[in-house]
Amino acid sequence: MAESTADREIVISRVFDAPRELVWKAWTDPAQIVKWWGPNGFSTTIEVMDVRPGGTWNLIMHSPEGKDFPNRSVFLEVVKPERIVYSHGGGRKGDPEAQFEATWTFEELGGKTKLTNRMLFASAKQRDLVAKFYGAIEGGNQTLARLDQHLHSE
Repeated sequence: MAESTADREIVISRVFDAPRELVWKAWTDPAQIVKWWGPNGFSTTIEVMDVRPGGTWNLIMHSPEGKDFPNRSVFLEVVKPERIVYSHGGGRKGDPEAQFEATWTFEELGGKTKLTNRMLFASAKQRDLVAKFYGAIEGGNQTLARLDQHLHSE
C-alpha cells in the first residue's frame, strides 16, 4: 500500500464559473498570469515562462511592502488542459527555501472548472515552515480568489 503524503501536502482548490479552456489559458498565458498571481496586494514580474516539460518559469513576486520573492520552477508535466506539474524552488535571500512539487489539476464540471493545487514537500516540517513563514495556505486561497476576479473581468 502506498504511503500517505497528507502530512507533507498543502492542497487548495476552488470551483470557477468558467470553462476549463478559459481557466487553462489564464494559468498558462504570461500576459494573464501577471494580473492575478500571488496573494492580495502582490504583483508579479515574469522573467520567463516556458510551459512545456523541461521549460522554466522564473518570476518575482513583489509584496505590498516592497519585498521581492524570487521563484524558480521547472515544468515536469504539461497535459493540456488537464494537468500541470512543476518542481518549485524559491525564497528571498536569508529566508527559508520554499521547495516543493506542485500539481495543478483542471477538472471539467459541466461549464465550470475545479482547479486544485497540490504542493508536496520533502517533509512535514518543511510543509509547516512554508505554511507558517510564507502564509502559503491563506496566500494560495487569495491567489485563487484573484484568479476568479480575473476570469470575470476578461
